[in-house]
Amino acid sequence: MSNVVLIRYGELFLKGKNKKYFENVLLDNIKYNLKKFDCKVSKISGRYLVEGYDVENEESIIAQLQKIFGIHSVSPAILIESSKSAIYSHFRNLDLSLYHTFRVTVNRADKTFPVTSYDMQRELGAEVLMHNKHLKVNLANPEIELQVDIREGGYTFIFDKIIPCSNGMPVGTAGTGLLLLSGGIDSPVAGYMMAKRGMKLAAIHFHSYPYTSEQAKQKVVELAKIVSEYSGSIKLHIVTFTKIQEAIHKKCKPDYMITIMRRIMMRIAESIAMQNGYKCLITGESLGQVASQTVESITVTNNVITTLPVLRPLIGMDKEEITVISKKINAFETSILPYEDCCTVFLPEHPVIKPTVKSACHQEKFLDIQALIDEALSNAEIIE
Repeated sequence: MSNVVLIRYGELFLKGKNKKYFENVLLDNIKYNLKKFDCKVSKISGRYLVEGYDVENEESIIAQLQKIFGIHSVSPAILIESSKSAIYSHFRNLDLSLYHTFRVTVNRADKTFPVTSYDMQRELGAEVLMHNKHLKVNLANPEIELQVDIREGGYTFIFDKIIPCSNGMPVGTAGTGLLLLSGGIDSPVAGYMMAKRGMKLAAIHFHSYPYTSEQAKQKVVELAKIVSEYSGSIKLHIVTFTKIQEAIHKKCKPDYMITIMRRIMMRIAESIAMQNGYKCLITGESLGQVASQTVESITVTNNVITTLPVLRPLIGMDKEEITVISKKINAFETSILPYEDCCTVFLPEHPVIKPTVKSACHQEKFLDIQALIDEALSNAEIIE
């Protein structure tokens, strides 16, 4: 008998012939995330198992597992041999003095086990009542549900908690995307949402020192760290955008400044993505939230992207929905720190909300865009 953590995966079971690949990636992710603990991680029939750890670390291990995409739920459990005598003996010795009602649930995945699930539930319930006279059975809403999971290979797990986890797909099964990471609430949530679908993340941030502070840059580094708790390691590309913004402010119409700025950002992001083999760009845009996120603005911004898809996982969400997720992943308090990002520099009083590609291209004729982009790329900084 030993203490273990039983791990169940979610939609991986839908993957058919590719299932083993997804299972192996998830196994690697679990091992990576638990590497600071002295424990063993293995795969058994339809489950993963963490064992050999210090019981004092069990809560910390479970908290870490809850951040791993691809895991449906976990249970701290007792592992015993798959024999009728061992299981019944364990139930005879349970101390349930703190409870008034209970139920027993048996899952017999190993169909060679000689007792059916229904018969075992009934017999184990009788054992519990015999040794805990104060208890009553409540099948609908028990204070404690004693669960027995009999797996193939001689593994039997006994537990009373099922702790929900993040679900989704294992990170690394959907390629790598480049997240346009600002210092706001939306973009970290967008990265989290794409990591949940199995995408590994890199990120790019546009910095406009001295118009924006070093604290603003550090704020973004902290946000990348927070997202990386769910996505795994992130390569953060810091691009100095100061000269580009000064040139736009000097030579372009004020109402088109944001539009031109975002078009150049997208060009730079696509260039970095292509150089590094990233498969898409990811933004935190939500339709209609600000002037640069109208259908017309998004169309004009997208017009400069020639090769890669641009994914916008928040496009149909409102600010309240996005904020709920931001708080859930502990990014909100960092996101609202009062350090402005480059999107607030030289902000026009009335930005255009229905730009056209024709007008944007006309404004860009006043800029040596490729030279500005080349200089920005040459000075890019990378932070892991």
